[in-house]
Amino acid sequence: MKVKVIGAGLAGCEAALQLARRGIAVELYEMKPVKYSPAHHSESFAELVCSNSLKADRIENACGLLKEEMRLFGSVMMEAADISRVPAGGALAVDRDIFSGYITDKIKSNPLITVVSGEVTEINPDEYTIIATGPLTSDALAENIKGLTGTDSLYFYDAAAPIVTEESIDKSKTFKAARYDRGTADYINCPMTRGEYTAFYNALVGAETAPLKSFENQTVFEGCMPVEVMAKRGERTLVFGPLKPVGLVNPKTGRDDSYAVVQLRRDNKEGTLYNLVGFQTNLKWGEQKRVFSMIPGLENAEFARYGVMHRNTYINSPATLDRYYRMKKYPKIFFAGQITGVEGYVESASSGILAGYNMAKMLTGNDMFEPDARTCIGALPLYISNAANTKLQPMNANFGIIEGLGERIRNKAERYNKIAVRALDIINKQVKGEVLL
Repeated sequence: MKVKVIGAGLAGCEAALQLARRGIAVELYEMKPVKYSPAHHSESFAELVCSNSLKADRIENACGLLKEEMRLFGSVMMEAADISRVPAGGALAVDRDIFSGYITDKIKSNPLITVVSGEVTEINPDEYTIIATGPLTSDALAENIKGLTGTDSLYFYDAAAPIVTEESIDKSKTFKAARYDRGTADYINCPMTRGEYTAFYNALVGAETAPLKSFENQTVFEGCMPVEVMAKRGERTLVFGPLKPVGLVNPKTGRDDSYAVVQLRRDNKEGTLYNLVGFQTNLKWGEQKRVFSMIPGLENAEFARYGVMHRNTYINSPATLDRYYRMKKYPKIFFAGQITGVEGYVESASSGILAGYNMAKMLTGNDMFEPDARTCIGALPLYISNAANTKLQPMNANFGIIEGLGERIRNKAERYNKIAVRALDIINKQVKGEVLL
């Protein structure tokens, strides 16, 4: 028995390893390095093309809970994150190269996984297949999937933030701190006065964006909105969003009276690169240099990478998939990753885990993992496959989609902690004791 896994991103790698660990041979198809999407640059698998942050690291946060749930399944993403972690306050951020390198080695060293380089343009519904081509699915395959699902593929825009070198930041104008002093002071903060912010804002909303020649329209997903698009909603939108100054005390003054604050987060283990938090953008590169250099401390910043914008593709999952990430019409085909409508690195990887796990269980005649709304990893597929959800928008991990406790607990942290403990117990009982290769 052999399974084709299409795409060696986070979801595809997780799916391939879940299968291999249960004795199922895998052919993992990856079009790199033969062909690259507009946002990919490295030959490594599981490349992080946007932020290097895997978000919160506490189980009182839904994404933090999801990561702990994934550990119970033996997630390769979490193994890679643990060895590539970089300081990021209360968040889990990683060195991109170490992270992707670890996962690539795990895939290539597994004797049951054969890597096939080249673009896949057609899916055979009679072959056991997991489609994990992600939000940057090639045009040819997207067209084939559109025909396979019998519905139009949906799409929106996504954007990546620029990265600057640490040594080019003017430290005399910045300070280190984590918001509300959570964790260690790992963020470099660039405080702005009202006058500095107003000048920056006017330059930002008037800056020239790059043309989007290959895209059909300009639908933007709220979770990854370009900073210039967000700014055009109103002059103070950024002050209440990614540039909010609350919870950041400047140790140089002992006050938290900045009008706005731009945060920079470490992007690699050595601390030589920092990305601009919340600054996903589609500005032309020259405009990025001009406008972002107006941020205090970044006047002479060296940009190691400018922001880019690309298309994200996802299917109409409520009409297409069941709760196991399996096609209703073609049960030999599973989907995984952001193409299903889950949004985010961690969420994408979690869907790959369940797609691979359930495909293996199906092929070996064992019970599949039954998604439970009391867990985060189960609530996600239940949400995106819910037929009542007629206007699917990509969904992040959040406690809103997880079943409540049925009792009132006023303290939010206490309530979320209790939900998390319950979730981990539920999953541990389902996956405990399995013998893996």
